[in-house]
This record gives sequence, C-alpha cells and structure tokens, in this order.
Amino acid sequence: MRRHVIIGRYGPGDRSRLSFGDGEVETRLDLVVGERALDHGIGRALRDLAKLGVHPSETGVDLLVLAAHVHAADTRISRASESQDGWTREIRLAVPVSDPERWTAAAPTFVRMLNFLTGDRWSIAFRARPRRFARVAPIPAGRLIGPPFDDLALFSGGLDSLIGAIDALEAGRTPLFISHAGEGATSDAQSTIFDALKAHYRGRAFERLRLWMAFPDGFVRGSAGENTTRGRSFLFFALGVFAGSGLDGAFTLKVPENGLIAVNVPLDPLRLGALSTRTTHPFYIARWNDALATLGVNGRIENPYWDKTKGEMVAACANGALLRRLTPTSLSCASPSKGRWQGLGTQHCGYCLPCLIRRAALVTGLRPDPDPTVYTVEDLTERALDTRQSEGVQIRSFQLAIERLRARPALAPILIHKPGPLFDESPARQAALAEVYRRGLEEVGVLLAGVRTRPG
Repeated sequence: MRRHVIIGRYGPGDRSRLSFGDGEVETRLDLVVGERALDHGIGRALRDLAKLGVHPSETGVDLLVLAAHVHAADTRISRASESQDGWTREIRLAVPVSDPERWTAAAPTFVRMLNFLTGDRWSIAFRARPRRFARVAPIPAGRLIGPPFDDLALFSGGLDSLIGAIDALEAGRTPLFISHAGEGATSDAQSTIFDALKAHYRGRAFERLRLWMAFPDGFVRGSAGENTTRGRSFLFFALGVFAGSGLDGAFTLKVPENGLIAVNVPLDPLRLGALSTRTTHPFYIARWNDALATLGVNGRIENPYWDKTKGEMVAACANGALLRRLTPTSLSCASPSKGRWQGLGTQHCGYCLPCLIRRAALVTGLRPDPDPTVYTVEDLTERALDTRQSEGVQIRSFQLAIERLRARPALAPILIHKPGPLFDESPARQAALAEVYRRGLEEVGVLLAGVRTRPG
C-alpha cells in the first residue's frame, strides 16, 4: 500500500515546492500544453463554450482543474495494489487555483463529499497559480445579448437523461446539455440521441458541451489502472458547474435520476461498499451545494426526479411517442460490451442492476406497448438463472430485497439511511424517499414475477 500525491503544474515554469510525507509517491499532472493552452480537454471546452457565447469564470475553470486531479487519481490508482484492504486508497491532491484562500475554506466540504463518493481517504491542498496564469478564462467580448440557454442539465445517454431532455424541450426551455465522452458505447449513445433531438426540435437553439478527459495507462507510476470509477460523477458535476458559471445570472444544474437509483439502498450486505454507488445521493448533492456557496458560485445542483421511480418517469414523459422512438438508442447497461465474447455487438445484457431497473420501468411506463430494447437475455423466465453467474446474481438480490420489504414494509424508512446520511432532508422528504424506494422495488417485482433463480 502506498499513499499517492497528484500535483497539478501550470507548465514547466511552475516550480513551487511541496513537502512529502513518508511513503508518499508523487505524480505530476501537467495542466498546460504548448505555451498557454489548457490540456486534458479543458482548453477545448473553453473554446467550445466561447463559440456559444458562454464564458466560464476563473472559479469555474478551477473546479474543472480540481476535477481533472480527482479523475486522474480515481481512474489510475489501483485499489487492488495501492490500498491496505483492497478498496480504500489514500490520495492527496495539490491543486493550483485562482483564489487559494476561498478554495481552502471549501476544502473540508470537498474532502467530505469525495470520501463519501469513492470510499477513499482524500486530502486536498490549494495553492496559487503561477503569476503568468493568474487569468486563464478568456475575457468575453462586449455583447448586447447573452447566451440563449435558460436550462442546464447533465446528458449521459441513459434513459433518465433522455426523459429529462425531452421534458425540458417540451416545456419550451433552451437547455445546454453537459456530456462527458467516456466509454465508446456511452459516447455513441449521447451523440445519437442528441442528433435525434436536434432533428425533432428543428430550429431550436439548445446545444451540448462535450468533454473528453482520460489519462493513459501508467500515468501513476507503478500502479495499474482502476475500473471502478466511483468518482466519475465528480467530473460530470464539475463540468456542469464550469459551464453554468458562464451563464448570465443564477443557474440550476439539473441531474435527472430516478429516486430508486439516487438513494440506491443496498440490495444485500455486500452492496454496502464496492457495489453501491453514490453518484446522485442526496447527501452528495447537498455537499456540492455547500461547496458552491462557499466558493461564491451563483448556482446549485438539483435532481428534479428524486421523488419518482424510473417507470413513473417513463409514464409521465412529456412526449411519450418520441420517448418510445428514442428508447432503443439510450444506454443503461453497466457493461454494454460484454456480449462481444458471444459475437454480439454493443447492447444491453438485460440482467445487471441498471438493466433490470430499466426493463421494469419500461414494462410499467410503456404499457401496453412492449419494451423496444434488445437484451442479450431476452426472456428472464425461459429457464432458471444461475445465482453463481452474473446472469442470476443481481436478480436474486432484487428478489431477496423485494421479499424482505413486502414482509416488513416498516423497514423502508430505516433502510433508506443505509447508503448515507439524510439529515439535509426534511422529515416529509425522507418519508417521500422511503415511499419511492418501496414503489421502485415493487416496479422491479412486477418484472421478476415468474423469474426463477437457483445456485448451480
């Protein structure tokens, strides 16, 4: 086990000295390419936004720079080799920013949210950028009319973000959608859906900001890569706030996610750690809003669908016909490329956790129309599914969770606290979260009626 330090540097002239503790391993993160251009997709994102009339603040740029440090650490420091328990890493970041005093005040909040999000032990220190880079955000030219966007939302290529996009456009909004171009299948889904929306809502001024940020194998010396990517939503949220800081006036970054996944109560004890993600948990979003307030950013993050199941989102979509047509192009599967071993292309497996929630939602929300998605395991009732194989593990976990809650409905208000604290939520909202958890499990229960599982 080794402690890792990721140190951001603004070019070769950035030589500020930093002290190291025993056993700490340094990795340099070069933020500049050429003379002054920001690397890792940040400079391109600034240029793309400038073409849209959006000019992020220096704090917005700092936030995306911090996210680059987090993303590099999260995806390139191996849990297997760099932690004592096979999971918890010790990571320190040294981040150059425009206003170290303000960022230092926000550091404890960022540490708290990252510890919660990834399950690691983070430490963050901020220092001043070199004088030559005191300003890196382009200075906007004088203008009479600001950017056209009156809506800001994450756009992942999944079914929930598709519904969020359709709802915003049907309401007459002009969104700026935010995408991180990661894994190829996800990136393709984002582009396909965006192009289809552009064709359907022809003449509307909505646009998309797309960031590509990835770090090569071997970026952290002596460590293999890491595929859990628990911290990816930090990059996603930071990109949204980065863009929002360039809009006129206050902004709300919408994170479209159904309530069952947002709270993400573990289906069984094994899911409390490695298998239970917290990317849109209310506690995590609340800490983001605390940090933005400390930084003086005039915006906040909200999940407009926190009180709906995925099926309820489908049923209530403002343009059901368009949703039905575009549903097959959305991507929910946790591993859409695993079918290649069977000679299949990119498609939904049909039995991972997000696939099961998606299938259940479409059975409920599209009724009486069928689910148009192609699944590797098309019929879950055709044969007994092996609980020792991936095709049966998630299903059996859902069956156990559903049976437990049906036997003891009073458990719902207790179980929603297992993934993380909910003290930011009012008693009424906590009660609503418990109810959406119950309804979400029942939705999956309808899908799994008649599905058989057994070991071996």
